Amino acid sequence: MTNSHNGSQPPVSTEAPKYYGRLHERLAKGEFACTIELAPPRGAALGAFRRAARSIRDWVDAANVTDNQSAYARMAGWAGCVILQQEGIEPVMQLQCRDRNRIALQAELLGAAGVGIPNVLLLTGDHQRFGDHPEAKGVFDMDSIQLVWTAKTMRREQRLLSGAKLSVAPRWLIGAVENPFAAPQAYRAERLGKKIAAGAEFVQTQLVYDVPMFAKWMQQVRDLGFDKRCYILPTLCPIRSVRGLEYMQKQLSGIWVPDDVARRIRGATAEDVEAEGLRITVEAIQQLREIPGVHGVHLSMPGQEERFPELMHDSGSRLEPLSGRADLKPALAAAP
Repeated sequence: MTNSHNGSQPPVSTEAPKYYGRLHERLAKGEFACTIELAPPRGAALGAFRRAARSIRDWVDAANVTDNQSAYARMAGWAGCVILQQEGIEPVMQLQCRDRNRIALQAELLGAAGVGIPNVLLLTGDHQRFGDHPEAKGVFDMDSIQLVWTAKTMRREQRLLSGAKLSVAPRWLIGAVENPFAAPQAYRAERLGKKIAAGAEFVQTQLVYDVPMFAKWMQQVRDLGFDKRCYILPTLCPIRSVRGLEYMQKQLSGIWVPDDVARRIRGATAEDVEAEGLRITVEAIQQLREIPGVHGVHLSMPGQEERFPELMHDSGSRLEPLSGRADLKPALAAAP
């Protein structure tokens, strides 16, 4: 047995790290953060998921792994997070209320902490009627605000909703989602305040195509002082085709595409429409960076992940790859 006095084994520190992870550190230091969304595969093969991860690894601060998004069944999000850790990427585990009761939700949160996932993004979830199992029974035992409060209680008070004490408090940065464009517009900033009061520390928004409208929402957010209490990352998704534009306008509720953006997409040639969508996104990032209270951007680029470095470079958000990245390994890999 070694002892700490002979210099062969340093004393174990009981002090918790200052930051939950790299994303938290970057946000806390006032640096512009860049995150991206990755959907786990609809199957058991991981090749395409790993390739997408490697294409963005040196350019992103963290990557969201979705949780059966749009009510379509996919590989479990926690499994995707473990894969990202293996690939050297800090994960953000999305967790939604549709498919789980409060027992399962708390279990998932503890599992995330146990394998070293440093960020969670908590959502209510799309109704199952929109997905590939419309006959499934939705649970909705809690909504997103209640789940955020639950996570804060587990972390701060080291207990479950039942009152049972946890042996060790979990550690993750707590995130939520907000839609600046949903009606009634006048109360959207106040709704963000409810999530912040419940415990949300960062927010990723619904897709932003109308930057001036988003800027008005941010003015309301600043007037209420919420930008000082929560990190705000608007979400962007390059439009790849006229068909994709029409799908957003007709099928996806809560997404607003202004006329000038729609005209640019419809006016582009078939060969240039994808490039035009990327140009619109680059311009939006540049404009969003100038809005006070915006702490970074979140990108959704399904099938275009390899264009993420180009997008970050062209927008001025990141001119070169990140260096000095720490080796990220699941906590269980080092466990006895």
